[in-house]
Amino acid sequence: MIEKIDVRGDDYKIEEPLKKYVEKRIGKLDRYLPRGSKKDVVAKVVVSEIGKNKSEKYNISVAMELVGGKVIAAHDECSNVFAGVDLVEAKLMGQIRRYKLEVQPHRQKKSWKNLFIKRK
Repeated sequence: MIEKIDVRGDDYKIEEPLKKYVEKRIGKLDRYLPRGSKKDVVAKVVVSEIGKNKSEKYNISVAMELVGGKVIAAHDECSNVFAGVDLVEAKLMGQIRRYKLEVQPHRQKKSWKNLFIKRK
C-alpha cells in the first residue's frame, strides 16, 4: 500500500468517503511497481470542479513520484468523482506497466534444446 497519498481539492471540498476511496484505489497500485521502487512512492491527487454550474464535471489529476525522480501522471474529466478515480487508476496501471518494462531487464529465453546438451 502506498503510504504517502496527498488528496486535496481545488475549488472542491474533499469529504471522508472520497478520501478513503482514493486511498484504497490509488494505494493498491504499488503491487504493480518493481520491488526496489515501492518504498518511497508519493502520490498527489487533485480533484477540481469544472463547468459553468460548478457541479457538472470533475477533473481528477494524479501524479506519482517514483524512485529516481520519475513522475507518472494521469488525469481525467468525469461527471462522477468516484468513476473518475477508477478511470485514472486504470491509466496509471498501464503507465506503471510500461515503466516496469523500461526499468527491469528482460529474461533471456532459453531453448529446451540447450538445457539437455552436455557441456564440456
